[in-house]
Amino acid sequence: MSYQIIELKSIKKAFNILGDTKTYSQTDLNIKMLEDDTYKGTLELCRDINKPLFKDKSIEFIGIWLLLREALKSFFNPSSINNKYFYNINKISLYISQDFKPAFGLKNKHLQTIYSSLFTKNLNLKFEIEQFELPDGDFVDCYWYNKSNINQKIVVLFHGLAGSYKSPYIQGTMKNLEKEGFTSVIMHFRSCSGRLNKLPRLYHSGDTSDSLAWLKSLSRRFSNSKLYAVGYSLGGNILLKLLGEIKDSKLLCGAISISAPMELSICVNKLNSGFSKFYQAILLKNLNNILKKKYNFHDMKSLIGIDKTEIKQLKNFLIFDEIYTARIYGFKSAKDYYTKSSSKPYLKDISIPTLIIHSLDDPFMTPEVLPTKDEISSFVKLEISSNGGHLGFISGSFWNPSYYLENKVVEFFKTLDL
Repeated sequence: MSYQIIELKSIKKAFNILGDTKTYSQTDLNIKMLEDDTYKGTLELCRDINKPLFKDKSIEFIGIWLLLREALKSFFNPSSINNKYFYNINKISLYISQDFKPAFGLKNKHLQTIYSSLFTKNLNLKFEIEQFELPDGDFVDCYWYNKSNINQKIVVLFHGLAGSYKSPYIQGTMKNLEKEGFTSVIMHFRSCSGRLNKLPRLYHSGDTSDSLAWLKSLSRRFSNSKLYAVGYSLGGNILLKLLGEIKDSKLLCGAISISAPMELSICVNKLNSGFSKFYQAILLKNLNNILKKKYNFHDMKSLIGIDKTEIKQLKNFLIFDEIYTARIYGFKSAKDYYTKSSSKPYLKDISIPTLIIHSLDDPFMTPEVLPTKDEISSFVKLEISSNGGHLGFISGSFWNPSYYLENKVVEFFKTLDL
């Protein structure tokens, strides 16, 4: 991958489109330009404006430089969040957990969020791949790890938006689970394994049908095994919603949800503001690329009302969900989709031991997604940290990181297995 240094007029116009109307010096623009292209933020905008691009460089070098700069900023300007207080005590009576300590120099929420993607090596895990046939004639790919030693404990993983078996948080967790004698399997949502699914539909934040079908299949096939599940981000919201829907069912022995957007409208608004727009751009690029491929096999214009060339207009989640998600899945609107697919209203109906891990500085959403004490069942434990970013939670040190989430998942399920 590479970044491009872009003509001054072009980058100013791109920033204006993003709603950033501040006047910048040339030095500031150069710094912001590197930040934006690290997150692929202005590149597509500048292409739309038809301005020239030139001078390629390595994104890895730029990423390291940005991380070091942000580390210094967060060191000299530490977070104002104090670990020893209640967040918004009138609404959310949750004690802030002190279990997680961010790595020195990595307290910044964006550093926590992107560190793994930039620096974690692929573990080259050997998977056994199963194509699971769905009731509607479609399929999902499920990647097993340590299946040859399958025993009484199986952990099912549900990845985040645009995630897969390649995601660092997935690989690290599966490796840690193996060390403790667990078999693990990641169920990819439709088209996320790298293979395009058959139907016009993909997956969405509240679609629990595929996950439920997979879990029921595992329960039948491995009736003597204990089943656990962990969901990340979008997968975490789906898992929590599913647990609330099945209520008293003992399909699972325990579950963990990490960085879940439990109130989708809040997440959508946050991702369409400020620096978080760059995360939105990355995620939407993945979704839009898959959607383009759908036009080669289905009459998508008749289904969602736009030509293939108009996909580039889907520049934020609200527009994407209004045009694609709502129409494909039968919601009245994007707002209707967010209301019906958020997991927050389902938390009070969960009836198995469930751990929700969340960070107050998650750049994908605001703390308002968190439930009040009255909105969760007695089976749900909330672990809220001041820092951690989105699916980050990097402790240890910059050069010798420790991945808190990987250890926490194993620790929680081992406790339930006693």
